[in-house]
Amino acid sequence: MAQRERAVPVHRIEFDVDWPPGHVASYLIDCERPTLIDAGMPGSDAERRLREALAAIDYDLADIEQFVLTHPHVDHIGQARTVMVTADPTVYAPAGVRERFGRDTEDLAAAVRENATRAGLTGDDRDSAIEKAVESLERNRDLLPPESVDIWVEDGETLDIGGTPVGAIHTPGHQADHCCFFVDRGEERALVAGDMAIEPFRPVTLHTGLDSGVEEAIEAFYEALDRLASLDPDRVYPGHGPVHTDFGRVIERDRRSLDRMLDRTVEALDESRTAADIADQRAGANDTTYILPEVVAALAHLEAAGRIEAELVDGVARYTR
Repeated sequence: MAQRERAVPVHRIEFDVDWPPGHVASYLIDCERPTLIDAGMPGSDAERRLREALAAIDYDLADIEQFVLTHPHVDHIGQARTVMVTADPTVYAPAGVRERFGRDTEDLAAAVRENATRAGLTGDDRDSAIEKAVESLERNRDLLPPESVDIWVEDGETLDIGGTPVGAIHTPGHQADHCCFFVDRGEERALVAGDMAIEPFRPVTLHTGLDSGVEEAIEAFYEALDRLASLDPDRVYPGHGPVHTDFGRVIERDRRSLDRMLDRTVEALDESRTAADIADQRAGANDTTYILPEVVAALAHLEAAGRIEAELVDGVARYTR
């Protein structure tokens, strides 16, 4: 790789996705050991986009020496194998991913079946939820084989990224293992935020999907916002939406958004309803795959807080206020 002046320390690489806002971003940290954070979508188009974006800043994929992942969603690990095979970097991933990717698929299917039934899904809808969960696990651990990870990152750990100390912050809620990375270079404090602190919208509370732990998602999201609120970054590099300097407002917006979502969930209980009923109401004509886990989590949170009541009949929970 040719020697050059490095005026811009962080380079953004965007990949197309089929959901708002239409892109997902990875970042190249231009430092002593060139570091890629997240890896976009799978597929040949995304691989070409990655290689072209690196070439545009005078890099080759083989130059990547460190590879850091914020969380194991498909739009963030899609090119992980390509990066690892081509560059053989040191690979960092959130510690919880190791156990999650070791999940037995039969146990996963059983947990999703129970939670989907409790949510009010039946027949083909329930079977589809189970199938999607198993397929997602199998796909994601193929994209990011656990044995390829060199360093499992724990909450609060400080990493040495190209000579710069980087703090790892566990921020679950959107995804149970999600980590943000706080970089203090002196002249600028930056947060590489993955799917947190996004402008202009709050990320959906997927957490564990309909797997075990779904009922903990809302509390986890609030706790993640509390952890982030203790920071004071000058600039945020998110996985979706623009790079921004509006960190404090965005964190408070997300907190208010969760509050409003919980209030609306209570208001939707004008009669006895299941989680699937409320998800259908929220989604309208759209698919409820990514809405249902948030609704299930919201109802569990509200029940624990004493704001609503639940009655379990034949494995199906019906909620009233």
